[in-house]
Amino acid sequence: MHVIKLNAKELRISNPTEEELVQIKRNPITIIIDNVLDTYNIGAIFRVADSIAAEKIYLCGKTETPPYHKIQKASVGTWQWVPWQYVKTAVSAIAKVKSQKSPASPSEAGRAKIKIIAIEQHPKSVAYTQIKYEFPIAFVIGHETEGISKEVLSLADHIVEIPMYGVNKSLNVMVSLAIVSYFSLSSI
Repeated sequence: MHVIKLNAKELRISNPTEEELVQIKRNPITIIIDNVLDTYNIGAIFRVADSIAAEKIYLCGKTETPPYHKIQKASVGTWQWVPWQYVKTAVSAIAKVKSQKSPASPSEAGRAKIKIIAIEQHPKSVAYTQIKYEFPIAFVIGHETEGISKEVLSLADHIVEIPMYGVNKSLNVMVSLAIVSYFSLSSI
């Protein structure tokens, strides 16, 4: 299988073919974006999704969708390389991932057991290093100020957070997703 590696300049001008997209070996990771409003964050999330070879992104609620120009710019074109879909709510996206077979985990049993991991500061959250990551998995990230909705948090198997040691209370949603998703991949 041919491995495709493009730099930022090449990504910005590329239009992947169906054949190229099929060649990408994806990890059984889904990303659900619950009302993230900053389009630069959304573009950066596409870059994270590409870097971990996520199988899909669900853009939910008020989250902008490609080909919005700021998403295109921030994603350096990766929005064309990562499968994505707009879904009205993150609750609907969770129901969708629980009911569909994963290309990376095609067995019926594998999809039914998908773990929903909310990345959020919450009274019930634990440090992201304290849970066992099992695949397939879906990471949920939320609004930059209000976080993940209560309804979505109630559907999560785990709520994880990144300990903060300085004055700042939290990290950017894209940075948090990157840290937790890369950590989860180290357990495969």
